[in-house]
Amino acid sequence: MQQATPSHSSPLARITLLAYLFLIVYASWFPFSGWRDVGLAPFEYLWAPLPKYWTKFDALINIAGYIPLGMLIVYSLHPWVRKAGAVALAIVAGCLISGTMEAVQQYLPNRVASILDFYTNVGGTCIGALLAAWSATALLERGRLRLLLQHWFQTDASSGMILLALWPLAQIYPQGYLFGHGQIVPILSDWISELLSNWLSDWRSDLLSVPIQLETLLGLDPEPSLERYWLLETLITASGLCGAVLFLHCLLRKGAPKIALALALLGAALVTKSLASALLFAPENAFAWLTPGARGGLLVAGLMLPALIYAQPAIQRRLALLMLTVSLLAVNSVPANPYFVATLQAWVQGKFLNFNGAAQFLSLLWPFLALWFLLRALQRAKHQRKQQLAKK
Repeated sequence: MQQATPSHSSPLARITLLAYLFLIVYASWFPFSGWRDVGLAPFEYLWAPLPKYWTKFDALINIAGYIPLGMLIVYSLHPWVRKAGAVALAIVAGCLISGTMEAVQQYLPNRVASILDFYTNVGGTCIGALLAAWSATALLERGRLRLLLQHWFQTDASSGMILLALWPLAQIYPQGYLFGHGQIVPILSDWISELLSNWLSDWRSDLLSVPIQLETLLGLDPEPSLERYWLLETLITASGLCGAVLFLHCLLRKGAPKIALALALLGAALVTKSLASALLFAPENAFAWLTPGARGGLLVAGLMLPALIYAQPAIQRRLALLMLTVSLLAVNSVPANPYFVATLQAWVQGKFLNFNGAAQFLSLLWPFLALWFLLRALQRAKHQRKQQLAKK
């Protein structure tokens, strides 16, 4: 007889663990270019002395980055493996993961494999595992949070909840516009320009002196007026916020405190944005993102959302799709702000270097993942309606 799946296991923890592993790989091996062999064995860093030059900031970031890994491993093992056994497995997994990440960095010119990074990563895993072992039973079995989540969120909302939790984290990457995720046109423009320049490198032509810009090919204004900048920023902020909040409400049950959860989501995003701005640049820049266009967008969203969050679920899904699509179109219809580009260069070359690739990846990809999730939800709802009609 096949044994039933133990009660109180956490599919959400296992899905989140896979997503977090992907982020660790991306952050550790970014920018995935310039691979070379310098003649060192992959694990030779394990016997190397501690580096002479390192900062407490980098060490703390490495520890903090692996604490969630240790916690998620223990939560994913529950209830099959608990307490000391789960902690031991989490530490072994942390050693293997961190060791592999550092070994592959031996072949990346912009990364340096370090035994200190390995120690701090494993230390973070150990801290996370101990915290999770202490809290797993209370959180996953008899915790009030678990009961609230079951009461507020739909049964099949696990993957959507993960995407929703990533939205505040997407604010870490410095965006040209508040909630302006998915701005891929400038990146594609640089990529196309470099690709075509390499392809034409053997040609003796004046074409090489003319930069190829995707914005120009698409007929976009390379230098919009200040008023248009503000209008687009208002549109981007309002539509991005409305899309995220409506995405949240697509996951909720009827009895959930919709307004309170929407305010909590917005607060988490703005606090993350402010802390990231203060940490990555300077404390006085904590609220540099609160531009006139951003304030206008927050006001417009505040006027729209009280009516939209009580619409029918099917209408909310379509409105969320519309808002996120409008935000994507708007953020890709205006070139990058020159001041933002200069600020971003200072961040990329300064603090948080190990995680800027993962932060950029999350900022670019989040709206596309949300659109994919909403389209799947619409297809499932349509299929269910067809089945109900067929039964009648």
